Amino acid sequence: MNTSIRRNLQAAVRSVLGIAALALIIACGGTGSEGRTILNVSYDPTREFYREYNQEFIRHWKEQTGEVVGVTMSHGGSGSQARAVIDGLEADVVTLALAYDIDAISIHGGLLPREWLGSLPHNNAPYTSTLAFLVRKGNPKGIHDWDDLVREGVSVITPNPKTSGVARWNYLAAWGYALRQELGPDFASKINAPTYQDSVVAAQEEAMEFMRALYANVPVLDRAARAATNTFIQRRIGDVLINWENEILLGGRELDEAGLEIVVPSLSILAEPTVAVVQKNAVRHGNLDLAQAYLEHLYSPVAQEMAARNFYRPIDTTVLEHNRHLFPDLELFTIDEVFGGWAQANEDHFVDGARFDQLFQPRR
Repeated sequence: MNTSIRRNLQAAVRSVLGIAALALIIACGGTGSEGRTILNVSYDPTREFYREYNQEFIRHWKEQTGEVVGVTMSHGGSGSQARAVIDGLEADVVTLALAYDIDAISIHGGLLPREWLGSLPHNNAPYTSTLAFLVRKGNPKGIHDWDDLVREGVSVITPNPKTSGVARWNYLAAWGYALRQELGPDFASKINAPTYQDSVVAAQEEAMEFMRALYANVPVLDRAARAATNTFIQRRIGDVLINWENEILLGGRELDEAGLEIVVPSLSILAEPTVAVVQKNAVRHGNLDLAQAYLEHLYSPVAQEMAARNFYRPIDTTVLEHNRHLFPDLELFTIDEVFGGWAQANEDHFVDGARFDQLFQPRR
């Protein structure tokens, strides 16, 4: 079996070819029958990366301590995974798509400290990613950038921001593009500058209309990235799928076989998936030292090289530099620059009654 199709694209393309999808919870790197086992609750697209990384960590831990351990994985939509942990899924560590989901575990589950962010380097983000488009072969609708997604007759596939981490990144990337169109190339520096506030208010109103037009072109809101990918590839609904850059790049040659191709927009958001030890669970399981070491090792050169091989952008600048050829060159902005961080973005856009609810009209 060709193993270069990965994560969401792997499951969807294989399904097109008649190969069964992966299970929700799978053992990666051993079950730890001879020692301790930790549970990593993660989001959909990390399957192949952590399959490789878990083998490396088990080897590293045995070499350092002599102990044989195991790692078990759970995958799903990032928001849904956070809720599962809050509701009792006993994760020792979480490796989710956005910091807000780990905040929710802290606030609503009380399972880790409120000040968890900063407990690991680079604000708990051992790798980054961004977004790209997947279109039908030959790009028949001529889709090249975010503004093409609001054209009449273009059908866009993206998951529901209420339940999916990548869907929130998709939404914020498109909103940022709309702001840049109104405010110019230095739009991020103008957002909080007092002298530009009238222009910023007007730009936010235009962005709202841009997003209303975009979501009017979304025929179905799936709960998670995997389901949206299946909608686009298996069910052949839509002209363009917005998805993780690493997901799309990992499709490689198999995309051509599936009648698909990649489009890289001119501008996108720097997505920073975050990781944390679920301290109360890890302590209860006797796994606190193991869980902490598991996440710390993600920052090692060998793990950073694995991240690059799986098309996550390493935060180790040396590793990133010699893997630069793997990643498209595009303009990136951060959630802190444009939206004031995840807590503010959630309040402004995703809580009940906020901007997403105001602009999106469900199809009946």
